[in-house]
Amino acid sequence: MTDPSAGGPGGGDGAGEGDPGGGTGVDPTDREYVDRAIDLAEEAVETGNTPFGALLVLDGEVVREARNETVTDDDLAAHPELALARWAGRELDADERARCTMYASTEPCPMCATGIHYAGIGRVVFGVAGETLDALTGGVVPIPCAEVIRRADGDTAVEGPVAEAAAMALHESVYGES
Repeated sequence: MTDPSAGGPGGGDGAGEGDPGGGTGVDPTDREYVDRAIDLAEEAVETGNTPFGALLVLDGEVVREARNETVTDDDLAAHPELALARWAGRELDADERARCTMYASTEPCPMCATGIHYAGIGRVVFGVAGETLDALTGGVVPIPCAEVIRRADGDTAVEGPVAEAAAMALHESVYGES
């Protein structure tokens, strides 16, 4: 894990810290896992993909990590959040999935949010909001993850942004500054 008090990508940046979940309980451990998701997004870029990463934590243990592979797999659905939701659906029972938290470098898109809902993942914590990324790229479907879950009558808790400046720094390095 990275030190949440360190500066720069993967470390504390002062933005989005505290209680971004509106009283729902984001803590320093959540920030460390989001930092790891940002590290995975950096690894995705190093392999020729776009900057998205995610991990799945069950009872305090990382059970799976994923990086965006849309370019290298030539698969528009090879998002890390969807890959983790699919893996959880195959490998974990319903109770385990409900106890999982998915940490994502960026707010899951509507496709991934739907997969998270159907998998029954209990909680999602993300680094940067899709709306913020959309201001940079113009290519984000403007439906927040929490809204997708709510409209599906799901009960997945969605919290973020956490580490918005660190996550956006990576996107800006790939897509250019706005």
